[in-house]
Amino acid sequence: MINADELKYWVAFSGIPGIGRVRISQLREYFGSLQDAWKAPAGKLKQAGLDSRSIDALVTLRPRISLDAEMEKLERYKVKAFIYEDPLYPSRLKEIYDYPPVLYVRGSLPADDEPCLAIVGTRRPTIYGRQVTEEIVADLARSKITIVSGLARGIDSVAHRAALDAGGKTVAVFGSGLDIVYPGENVKLAQAIMEHGALVSEYPLGVKPRPENFPLRNRIMSGLSLGVLVVEAGERSGALITAHQAVEQNREVFAIPGSILSPASQGTNRLIQEGAMLVRNYTDILQELNLTIVVQQAEIKEFPPADEVESAILKQLSSEPSHIDEICRRSGLTMPEVSSTLSMLELKGIARQVGSMNYVLARRN
Repeated sequence: MINADELKYWVAFSGIPGIGRVRISQLREYFGSLQDAWKAPAGKLKQAGLDSRSIDALVTLRPRISLDAEMEKLERYKVKAFIYEDPLYPSRLKEIYDYPPVLYVRGSLPADDEPCLAIVGTRRPTIYGRQVTEEIVADLARSKITIVSGLARGIDSVAHRAALDAGGKTVAVFGSGLDIVYPGENVKLAQAIMEHGALVSEYPLGVKPRPENFPLRNRIMSGLSLGVLVVEAGERSGALITAHQAVEQNREVFAIPGSILSPASQGTNRLIQEGAMLVRNYTDILQELNLTIVVQQAEIKEFPPADEVESAILKQLSSEPSHIDEICRRSGLTMPEVSSTLSMLELKGIARQVGSMNYVLARRN
């Protein structure tokens, strides 16, 4: 962990265009500290390896940046700043090539072992797109998957709200400083996200939501996640940028199929044609990401068994249907034991019968 005196120079450099993690490393290596690098004249900065554009930006902007004022603003807005060497910096994000040197957070980031899925799509979804997003996100959220999106109008907002409504966690990645909610209509939504997840940005406080910031923030959305689900996207949708970045980051790409006559589904249908996984329901995603067992274990913890028989049967139940004969065979229990216990689990709302003598682990709404 670094102290506040060191952190303020990281914060200051994060506000200089063109100076990212690689150049910060160069400066630290050359000068020995970011404090000395911040105060260095242009000639020394050039010797350290900075290009002329970055030097001009630093020399021009640093007289306007009050280091103490920046730290006071972080405290006032309850924003935490994590440098990439901090143990609380998301390890999954550090798997991508161009992860940000500083990550600003309001709220609580998911733990490194918590699975996250990014959900993106058009700002003008159809009724179909909204419905699919609400249903799949609710199921994923109840399965303890954290939903990551960008707080934009349309699919992003629908995904965040659906996760919250299902009692799940969600993370919103900003294309601005965390003191500027964009679009403004999502101020209340951002507050709810902060209370049940996190608001995240690579930009220091005060940075406005410029158009060029949003394609850049998309890499953070996919970087925090195990995969990206594209719900609806036109041929030129920005959501496709996130999908392509996910591929470059070795993340899974999922897409919801749509009508070939719908402009909102042209991009997603093309992604499927190019190799993205077609998604029919949330279990397709869990299976592809090998999360079915993880989710099952989390749900069993949520429903502590009453006795050894319940425990043995719960171990055989998941989101995928299991026939009662198969449960008997795998558990080693008799048919009367399994039948009566399953009936009790149904009454408790822990198990549910689907079809003829097939059972799944129920999820609480």
